[in-house]
Amino acid sequence: MPLKDLPPDARPREKLLARGPGALSDVELLAVLLRTGIHGKGVLHMARELLELKKTESDTDGFDGLAGLLHATADDLKRIKGLGPAKRAEIVAVLELARRAMAQQLQERTVFADPNAVKHYLQLHLAARSHEVFAVLFLDVQNRLLAMEELFHGTLTQTSVYPREVVIKALHHQASAVVLAHNHPSGTVQPSRADEALTQTLKAALALVDVRVLDHVIVGQGQALSMAETGLI
Repeated sequence: MPLKDLPPDARPREKLLARGPGALSDVELLAVLLRTGIHGKGVLHMARELLELKKTESDTDGFDGLAGLLHATADDLKRIKGLGPAKRAEIVAVLELARRAMAQQLQERTVFADPNAVKHYLQLHLAARSHEVFAVLFLDVQNRLLAMEELFHGTLTQTSVYPREVVIKALHHQASAVVLAHNHPSGTVQPSRADEALTQTLKAALALVDVRVLDHVIVGQGQALSMAETGLI
């Protein structure tokens, strides 16, 4: 149904101004950003297509809602009919702003002042990846974020994550501590024995240069597990 045919209080923009953004669905929030549809495709229809967008034509799964959309590129968005360069640029810019805003919070205060902020930040970066990614948050002496780097990709094992490279990066950033992180594309966040062994290997290697491992966070779709909180570190 075109927006003009909806009651005023059901139109996304008017609803947002009257009741606040929390009252809108994901589709409605995207519709506010898109503003207009095209002939034969209303803006709500276009927003729904965005949330169901597939990474490639052969994929059976889409980007899995907003969390997955965070990793869509401007080229990915070309497959939505009616989504021109300006709208694609706006969407990618908004998604990047969300990531940068979370990073700024972690840079301005100690990471563990709000452990959930760390999980949310890592979910923004890793949850929707279709392959395993190993990342490290490098922290200063006050546990504020210096940098995040994705160091290894693919099937992660104790032999594919090289402690020497992690140590070199920690020295490069002059880090006093790190938070390790990786994702499980399968969705489960329970650490495997290999995850536990890798954590201990990296902890021992980094201890040689006086860098502490504060946590190892495992990320899945919609959830994240802290190995420190579960007593595994």
